[in-house]
Amino acid sequence: MSYHLISLAREAVDPRLAIVTLRRPAVKNAINKAMVTELHHAFDSLRETDVGCVIIEHDGDDFAAGADIAELRDRKALESLAAINNALFAKMENFPAPVIAAIRGYALGGGCELALACDIRVGGQSAKMGQPEVNLGIIPAAGGTQRLPRVVGLGRAKEMVLTGAILDAAECHRIGLLNRVVPDADVRNEAHKLAHNILKKGPLAIRLAKAALNQSARMSLDSGLVFESVAQALLFESEDKHKRMTDFLEKKKG
Repeated sequence: MSYHLISLAREAVDPRLAIVTLRRPAVKNAINKAMVTELHHAFDSLRETDVGCVIIEHDGDDFAAGADIAELRDRKALESLAAINNALFAKMENFPAPVIAAIRGYALGGGCELALACDIRVGGQSAKMGQPEVNLGIIPAAGGTQRLPRVVGLGRAKEMVLTGAILDAAECHRIGLLNRVVPDADVRNEAHKLAHNILKKGPLAIRLAKAALNQSARMSLDSGLVFESVAQALLFESEDKHKRMTDFLEKKKG
């Protein structure tokens, strides 16, 4: 597939790092159907590869200022039920490898929901995040009412959604919506530094850790503990675990 609204590349330093870049800067990277289709294809193409981490970056000053309002205005009930954006964000959330969002400027509405579907969010000092959909007579319906409370807590999520507030980077960091805040010029480097740190770890352990953490919001405690134990059992039989523990013991002995 030819990409026009995004790009997909592998990092030269470590090709296990995939970089997806949003490329609609003239409209603040507003998310339209065509961009969603390209993002679907990008994540599908990476799924069965050796990719160990994905970074979502963006051209221009803004991560994604929301969904394309011109398209949203004409959507009817059946299109809402088709969950056009929600299906993409679920695919990102359940992608086997960690996904990091590198955010400068606005990440609003669908852009905030895209960021919420990522595992880690690095923001620049210019970052502004929010779910202002109620101003347009709709609600956040691509995971915003579900993922946001799991990240910042129900009370804060209710205030954000019901008031349509837009929060600055410092407040996003304070409530846990951003994992880290750095100067805008350092956002890309900080995201890559995080990705390289993850890529040093056991690849199967990282995938199973992400899966287990995702299940913590979906399962009862008892069921989650069973999932965790099964994941650990698989790791106990892996060659990577044996090699890493052997190397650790040999280094300690030496």
